[in-house]
Amino acid sequence: MRLANRLRLAHSRARTEPLPNAPLPEPPVIPSQPGVPLRIDNSARGIALVLLASIFMCSGDIASKYLATSLPALQITWMRYGTFAAIMLATVCFTGGFHRMKTRRPGLQVVRALGVTVSSILFVAALRDLPMADATATSFVSPLFVTALSIPILGEVVGWRRWLATIVGLVGVLVVVRPGGDGFHGASLFVLGSSFFWALSLITTRMMSRTEIPVVTLAYSATIGFVLLSLAVPFSWQALDLKAVLVGAFVGGISTIGHIFLIQAFRYADASLLAPFAYSQLLWASIFGYLVFAAMPDIWTYVGAAIIAGSGLYTAHRERLRARRVTTGSQARR
Repeated sequence: MRLANRLRLAHSRARTEPLPNAPLPEPPVIPSQPGVPLRIDNSARGIALVLLASIFMCSGDIASKYLATSLPALQITWMRYGTFAAIMLATVCFTGGFHRMKTRRPGLQVVRALGVTVSSILFVAALRDLPMADATATSFVSPLFVTALSIPILGEVVGWRRWLATIVGLVGVLVVVRPGGDGFHGASLFVLGSSFFWALSLITTRMMSRTEIPVVTLAYSATIGFVLLSLAVPFSWQALDLKAVLVGAFVGGISTIGHIFLIQAFRYADASLLAPFAYSQLLWASIFGYLVFAAMPDIWTYVGAAIIAGSGLYTAHRERLRARRVTTGSQARR
């Protein structure tokens, strides 16, 4: 879900160090950290992994939408996180043991987990009423929230070009959502809220990027999210049949695999190369939405998505140029 948003933060993190996956919740890992794989240049493999990640994550979203027709968003997210937590804790256990769960930033780990969890709940809630493609296109707004939040939280200076790209991106969102028009649905606000909390989680990931190992951050987010959801889910619980349980496990499993593919992609290629391919998620959302629900977005959804994607890619380009200037200046002072 929201691959482009994760790739976008990778550019930001590249200014300080690599950020692996969605944030990348886990961007390219820092070579100085123990247990972090080294970078291997293989652009074709990196692109293939991003495309696979987009297919897997979109499959998880379409399965969530299927469940949302009969189950509350909170319960669906709880099932997803149950599988997510089990996979991540098993990964930590078999790759070094639970002593690796030590963190230097426990407070930020909690904030990130809250952001990701709330974002997931809101997005699933939106899927109940919105076509897959519309929800996916609207979620591309997350990078714009990252730009806005980076000023008060990270103290970054945002130039006029990035602000202009942000405004253009917001215009794209308005084209997709069309507030006040016949195509507007209140569930679009859930997607915007989801994108805001996702952006908050990306910012906290960047803040932890110097000290935290990606797999540990994922394990904390999965475990904390599952515990919090377990406390809340009894208040909206509905009886589950075997089919719902299996689909819920599928959502958690395939979404987690998608995250893993995305993390691995950063071992083989730069975020600047991978970013355009992340927007292929809109294509899969359209195809899966039509095959499963016979729903096709109108032309304005694609127009708005193109505007949002263009603004995001331009912002990533500006950040890449800025990172190069910083690197060049640093080398010149040596």
